This record gives sequence, structure tokens and C-alpha cells, in this order.
Amino acid sequence: MNTITIVGLGAGDMEQLPLGVYRIIKNSDFLYLRTKEHPVVSDLIKEGVTFQSFDEIYEKHDRFEQVYEEITEVLVSRAEKGPLVYAVPGHPLVAEKTVQLLLDLHQQGKIDVKVGGGQSFIDALFASVGADPIDGFQLLDGTSLRLQDIHMNQQLIIGQVYDGFIASEVKLTLMELYPYDYEVKLVTAAGSKDEKVETIPLVELDRAAGLSNLTSLYVPAVKEMEASFKQYGTLREIISTLRGPNGCPWDREQTHQSLKKYLIEETYELLEAIDEDDIDHIVEELGDVLLQVMLHAQIGEDEGMFTMEEVIESIASKMVRRHPHVFGTVDVENTEQVKMNWEKIKQKEKGGTEEPVSMLKNTAKGMPALIKAYEYQKKAAKVGFDWPDVKGAWAKVWEELKEFEKEAENNSETAIKKEFGDILFALVNVARFYKVFPEEALAMTNTKFYRRFSYVEEKVRSSGKAFDDFTLEELDAFWNEAKKKNIE
Repeated sequence: MNTITIVGLGAGDMEQLPLGVYRIIKNSDFLYLRTKEHPVVSDLIKEGVTFQSFDEIYEKHDRFEQVYEEITEVLVSRAEKGPLVYAVPGHPLVAEKTVQLLLDLHQQGKIDVKVGGGQSFIDALFASVGADPIDGFQLLDGTSLRLQDIHMNQQLIIGQVYDGFIASEVKLTLMELYPYDYEVKLVTAAGSKDEKVETIPLVELDRAAGLSNLTSLYVPAVKEMEASFKQYGTLREIISTLRGPNGCPWDREQTHQSLKKYLIEETYELLEAIDEDDIDHIVEELGDVLLQVMLHAQIGEDEGMFTMEEVIESIASKMVRRHPHVFGTVDVENTEQVKMNWEKIKQKEKGGTEEPVSMLKNTAKGMPALIKAYEYQKKAAKVGFDWPDVKGAWAKVWEELKEFEKEAENNSETAIKKEFGDILFALVNVARFYKVFPEEALAMTNTKFYRRFSYVEEKVRSSGKAFDDFTLEELDAFWNEAKKKNIE
């Protein structure tokens, strides 16, 4: 098995090239460069070093993954004919995907790989920007930067920012978190005689000139809490502080029980915002619901019962487990198959050894009665306890109306209440057949009534009179005006 020896060309010019690496390059019979666009290469050419580069492969593909895979394939194929040296910018083990692919093949016993060393650009870059890595930093790839990987409380070094397109993508990702005028540093050829450090506002990143494969972006850590409000970790810290010894007395006094009513209130306010299709209001109310989740999680942590991480782990694992058609190998054709798989997985999770319990038992006790009726009927229908069509549901409505009318004539308070409940339950059944969520429908009607009655109020106020000065017919005329104006 022939060997691929991998060396690093360093971050800058020939002066930074380690002696051992220089000797390996000079003594190599077959030298391959990932790219010839590097300050060291011109000096090597002057010394008579011959090589083959892979720059042309970059022009063939739209995705970097394809570039790296082809480079790896060429190197492996060539290594079958004899040992060779593969030189990459910087250090072989820092931000070099082709090296990682080769090392994976080495682990599988398919090729023999030796790493001959080199100088990383990281040391030189920290010296260039005058920062200390001990404060914590992240090294990220500009060609595959993801928002969820960024921690604003740490310094960022983003490599491979070598053209305007990559710079634009990096800028747009960072601006999801950082202010548009946040100062960042572009560092090119760190530590060499051609070193260039440029401080610019983030918004101008893709307008910078002179981007190359030796360019990296340095993003200072955010120091002020206000600048990192978009990060989950900041919210977690705020909630912990509010519940801490020097926090807010009201927040410290709260329990799971005392917060229940606020969770319900905030949920309904979110539903109202959704019905209004008010994006700003939805954002605000989602935040209020999230606050309730965070407070409950912090109480759990304060009491030593559970942590927010356990809450997140629970839902994350459940979503992966119950979506094998997304995260596994199961194939589904439609939504109905998804639902069937979901229920099967739920049953499997619960196991088959526990004592039998009513299938209605797990319906949340705290649900509003209208929603609970809908959930009871839906669960019963799953096992066939349902009308064959909507005609049966309608017949039940008329039956219950007659029974209610009869009890109303008898003036029995308890019986009237029961029969009225039966009417509502029967109407929920009809709603289910028409795929109408009754709680949502009633909420829409409540909103409509609120707006139309507000119109009536405004007409009364503008008249200078009181409500008592109007007959019901006159007030109803105002109501009909609101209907004609399509006030919903």
C-alpha cells in the first residue's frame, strides 16, 4: 500500500514554512497542491519544484463537496502507482476537508496517510488582530456557515472567505444575529510580509476588495447583553437571573401551579394574534409563550427536578423518533400514512405491559371544555365509535335541541344545564365532520362580535347619547351597518 504524505504550506510566505515541510516538498518525486494560489508557491517554482494543482477542479463543480471528493479520488488513484506528497494551505488538520476524507479512508485501511505537519493560520491571525485565544473562540467554515453553530459570546474565526459570493453568504448569516454595523476584521496572508488587516462594518463585508484563499474573517465576541438578545443562551441567562437571589421577588415566588393561568392566557393571546394575521403581534405573543416555557424549566432546575436541556432533549428525540420517514428509512406516500406511523410509534413507546386505561385518560385535564369534547370524539372515532356520516351527527343535534326545549319548559335548572351541554357536544360532532375546529370557530365569532359591537358603541358615543336612549331596533340597525361594512 503506497503512502500519501500530507504537509501544510503555512499561512503566509516562504519565511513561515517549517524546515521539515520544506525538505519533504523538495525531495518529493510527485507533488500535488490543492491550490497553487499561495504565496509559497512562487518561491517553490523559482527553486525548480514541479507540481500538479487541483485548481481546475474548482471550475468544474458548483458544490465544494464535489470538488473535495474528486480531489480525494484523484489522489487515491495516483497513490496506487507510488508514494506522493499532497500540500495544502495552512496546517493539514485545520479546515481541510480533503485531508479529513483521506484520513477516513486511512481509518478504513484503504490507503496509507501520513501527516507531515505545517503551520496553521490561527496563531498568526490572533497576532494580527491582537486578540487572545484563551478568551474562547470558534473556527468555522465560511462555505458552510450555519446560524445554529454561532456563539456570540465567543470570538469567531471564519475561514475560506475567498470571494464575494462566500462573503455575501457569510454576511447574511451573521446579520441574522449581529447588528449591521458590527465591526469585524478581514485578515489576508496573516503573519506574512503581505499581511493585510482591514476593519469594516459587517454590512460591507461582501464589498471588500482583495478577497482570496488566504482571507479569513475575525468577529469579536459580543460583550454587551443587549447585543446578544437574539441568542437562546442570553434568554436563558436572563431567566436564571430573574429567579436568582438578586432577581425579581415576583419571579422567585412563582411555582408551576401559580404560572398555569399565565400560560393559558398567553396561549390564547397568541391564537388571537394568529387569527388577526398580525405578524408583529405573533412574534410578541410567541415570545410570551416561550417565556412561560422558560420559567417552568427554570423552576424545574431550581428545584433540582429537571433542566431546560432535558426538556429540549425530550422533544428533539421524540421528533426524530416519530419521523422515521424524515430521519430514517421509512417511506410514506401521504399525510394519513404519517399519522398512522405516529400512532404506532406512540403505542410502541408506551409498551404493552401496563394496566389497560381509557384511551380518553391522556386528554389534558386543563383543556377548555369545547376542545376536550373535540378530542374525546376524535379519539373515540379512531376505534369506530362514530356516526357513519354527518347525517347521524345532525340528527343528534335536533334530538338534543328537542330535549333541551322540553327541560326548559319544565324549568329544571340542573336538567337544563345538562341538556344544553348535550347540544354543544352534538354540535362539536358536526363540526368534526366538516373538519372545523370548534374552539377556533367560536374564537372567530367572538372576535367578530367584539368588532361589530365596538362599531355599535362608536355610533352611540358619536351621537352624544347613552345606550339607554336607543331602542333595540335602533341598536340593531347599527349592527346591520357593521355587517354591511364587512366588519369581521
